[in-house]
Amino acid sequence: MTVIDSNTKQALNIAVLTVSDTRSEANDTSGQYLNQAAIAAGHNVIHKKIVIDDKFQIRAVVSNWIAADDIQVVLVTGGTGFTARDTTPEAMLPLFEKEIEGFGELFRHVSFLEIGTSTVQSRALGGMANGTAIFCMPGSTGACKTAWNSILQQQLDSTHRPCNFVVHLKDIIECPSRG
Repeated sequence: MTVIDSNTKQALNIAVLTVSDTRSEANDTSGQYLNQAAIAAGHNVIHKKIVIDDKFQIRAVVSNWIAADDIQVVLVTGGTGFTARDTTPEAMLPLFEKEIEGFGELFRHVSFLEIGTSTVQSRALGGMANGTAIFCMPGSTGACKTAWNSILQQQLDSTHRPCNFVVHLKDIIECPSRG
């Protein structure tokens, strides 16, 4: 594993997945927000995709990204509620080597301060697999902003103290240009 200079911010390679039966590139405000926020924070968004609410399609896309040498973080928006079609947690849990329980717990805490008890219906979750951090959040743009601004922006920043997730991610030999 490469030693990371804790004073120099490291750009991460990120993939963004929107899980929805109704979203398209034209109206995917949540995926667009995560894409723009990651780039604004200095990261590389090298894959962005939309899939329907189907646990096998979700799992297939994320499995490929976990296995890829060029992805360190996967951000998933959508499919974390309680409707019959919401299957993101069921798709992701079998892929995790370790669950990041604190992500879902902290997301629901911060969300409670914003929307009250409705946050109990969020099944936001996170996990690690093959040196890849995976964070799954609700499909609303507001929820993605909450997750990014209150948790992910700091935890994906290699200079954030006292700790962050960057030291746990797979090394990338060459980062693609954002050109």
